[in-house]
Amino acid sequence: MDFQGKVVIVTGGAKGIGLGAARKFAQGGASVAIVSRSGTADAAELLRDETGNKNVIGIAADVSKGDQAREMVRQTAEVFGSVDILVNSAGVQRYGTVVDTEEDVWDEVMDTNVKGMYLTSKYVIPEMRKRGGGAIVNVSSVQAYVALAGSAAYVTSKGAINSLTRAMALDHASEGIRVNCVCPGSIDTPMLRWAAELFKGDQTQEDVIDSSWGRMHPIGRVGTMEECGELIAFLCSDKAGFITGGDYKIDGGLLTSAAVVLPK
Repeated sequence: MDFQGKVVIVTGGAKGIGLGAARKFAQGGASVAIVSRSGTADAAELLRDETGNKNVIGIAADVSKGDQAREMVRQTAEVFGSVDILVNSAGVQRYGTVVDTEEDVWDEVMDTNVKGMYLTSKYVIPEMRKRGGGAIVNVSSVQAYVALAGSAAYVTSKGAINSLTRAMALDHASEGIRVNCVCPGSIDTPMLRWAAELFKGDQTQEDVIDSSWGRMHPIGRVGTMEECGELIAFLCSDKAGFITGGDYKIDGGLLTSAAVVLPK
């Protein structure tokens, strides 16, 4: 896909799905700002070396903080001229029911996963108006539709992302700004591997990812961050010009299957 002349911000872009998306934009010739709390310089250098695109920078910022989100957008616009595309991929996963989730943990999840999207969008949209439009993709999860036990804060945050996406799409459609979200199943990212390590028991991390979690998906495996990057890039491209307010599953068929299995 061709993104020549486009300026892209990817939050959570130093690893995982965000890095997969940033790679696609860099390959397409976009000017890319990789935003994360840490690791941005290394990620930017990696993509510059991989793609030959020298217009990739790293900006260290906590997008759940208003002043840092605003300054990150200002820096991007100062370096590249404006902003055309925003990918909100910053996120954390924490486990617990509402009873055993501490208030500060709840706030951490909601601030990072939801408030961060609100803040980056708040400061990016005025830049998009200057360009006559733009595209935003929020990274949600299949857990916006179904709940994993013991994940109350995370599940709540992902449901909120889907609702925020619809609200933003409606509010800004007349300005030429499209807003969609992607809802991945199990994707091989550092976050997934952290969870696999946490719950592996007597298994290896690879067994949990490939055998246990992979088999839950009818397609027979977990997804890759590159596959998520492809979908995100398409939704931000001119080819998706009539698409807004949508939520798109990329889950290997995970949500097609009922929990009840008929006896053979």
